Amino acid sequence: MSPILADVLQVSALVAALALVHRPLGDYMAGVYAGKRHSRVERWIYRAVGADPDAQMRWPAYLRAVLAFSLAGVLFLYLLQRLQDRLPLSLGFAAISPDQAFNTAASFVANTNWQSYSGESAMGQLAQTGGLAVQNFVSAAVGMAVAVALIRGFARARTGELGNFWADLVRGTLRILLPMAAVAAVLLVACGAIQNFSGTQSVTTVTGQTQHLTGGAVASQEAIKDLGTNGGGYYNANSAHPFENPNGISNLLEIFLLLVIPFAMPRTFGRMVGSVRQGYAVVAAMAGIWLAGVVAVTWLEAAHPGTAAQLAGGAMEGKEQRFGEGASSLFAVSTTMTSTGSVNSFHDSFGGLSGGVLLSGMMIGEIAPGGVGSGLYGMLVMAVVAVFIAGLMVGRTPEYLGKKIGPREMKLAACYILVTPALVLTGTALAMATGNGESSMTNTGPHGFSEVLYAYTSASHNNGSAFAGFSANTGFHNTALGLCMLLGRFLPVVFVLALAGSLAGQRPVPASAGTLRTDKPLFTGVLVACIAIVAGLTFFPSLALGPLAEGLAA
Repeated sequence: MSPILADVLQVSALVAALALVHRPLGDYMAGVYAGKRHSRVERWIYRAVGADPDAQMRWPAYLRAVLAFSLAGVLFLYLLQRLQDRLPLSLGFAAISPDQAFNTAASFVANTNWQSYSGESAMGQLAQTGGLAVQNFVSAAVGMAVAVALIRGFARARTGELGNFWADLVRGTLRILLPMAAVAAVLLVACGAIQNFSGTQSVTTVTGQTQHLTGGAVASQEAIKDLGTNGGGYYNANSAHPFENPNGISNLLEIFLLLVIPFAMPRTFGRMVGSVRQGYAVVAAMAGIWLAGVVAVTWLEAAHPGTAAQLAGGAMEGKEQRFGEGASSLFAVSTTMTSTGSVNSFHDSFGGLSGGVLLSGMMIGEIAPGGVGSGLYGMLVMAVVAVFIAGLMVGRTPEYLGKKIGPREMKLAACYILVTPALVLTGTALAMATGNGESSMTNTGPHGFSEVLYAYTSASHNNGSAFAGFSANTGFHNTALGLCMLLGRFLPVVFVLALAGSLAGQRPVPASAGTLRTDKPLFTGVLVACIAIVAGLTFFPSLALGPLAEGLAA
């Protein structure tokens, strides 16, 4: 079978699987968040935290609950790492240093899962399973809860109530993420991923050397890290490690897990606002951008200049040798467009132009389809901007789903859009100006700059992947990247919830002959164009200094 045909078949199989589950999963999630009944286990949890799940929250109360819960998560995870050597199942590993413990705690609570350490040689099983894996669930559930709160802002009228954060958090965790992760973990074990609590095993390699292998609950953590678009890995090699990603079937399964909830949430949005066609318009924009990225990176890597690359049929250095260049490109695009740090190849090995596409996937806000929850609310904010621009073009008051988009709504949307670019560009500039960026680069010139730019883009957009040539485990980068992760996660949440509260308090505006139809292909095109223009105007200068300069010089 030719490599091109193999690439087309695996992308086609992935798209078919996502299309198959889009409707039932989206409808199920809509039912979960619209339900009124609480299970016995859920009632126990509400009593334990002292929450009334039936009490409606306005946006300030909802925000306070999000921030308080997340702050508690940061403190717990920080202490778990700092006291690791005194706790059971530490496997003899020392306590994590203060700056790295802060970076890791911020990373996992912010759904970033950036790792400046090697998991198998730094973290014990209690820290991995009782700390990091737990945050994989709840940080994803927080993103889904915020997205649902924004949906309620569009769906509700003349009230500022957005639901109850504690009910949304618990339901998202217990009814959606937990059962799906359990099924995914069983499938990964069936594919060959390991799942145990064994200690370090010593084995003899084919060259007669001794190698020490650390076991652990790998399949269960792998399942939720991909399903919750968390990223990270039990091992330093991440999804290129055979214990995490044993074969081609598991590789395609992990890509499916990255995409399944983000691509299904627009259906949830459509059901909850009473128009599934609105959801189709959103998911079409997501799918179009994602597919364009897959085609671009696969083609650029297959056509990479150089004799070695041409003889190998593509640029295979740093790629997943077991599955081929196409599978590496598909995984890379999917993980950078879903705020997931999970990787099965070294992104540092991608060419200048294809690396620029991966960077662009994050710079547009990771909304194609984006992270669990965060991708949908990011796309809806861009839809608000697109409606406003379209309204200005035809001289009408912009409206979206019956809600007027006025000065307050546009200010909140603008603040949302400006947060992450400010973090990316400021962080990169400080790193380069102080010499910390240059000292951490393993390459010089445009590619070295791309390593620094990629790191701060990944952190600020809560992605977690990296150009492996960048040495991030320093006091400066652990602290600066940790701050970027927290601010990049929670400042946008502030503006999203404020926007939701503003929309929920409005009186619905009946559609008229001049109302822009936001459930048509025309609006999908306007939305994609708006995303490209906003991202392009913001990041083109920095891209020109790094990946574009490198690619054009090749």
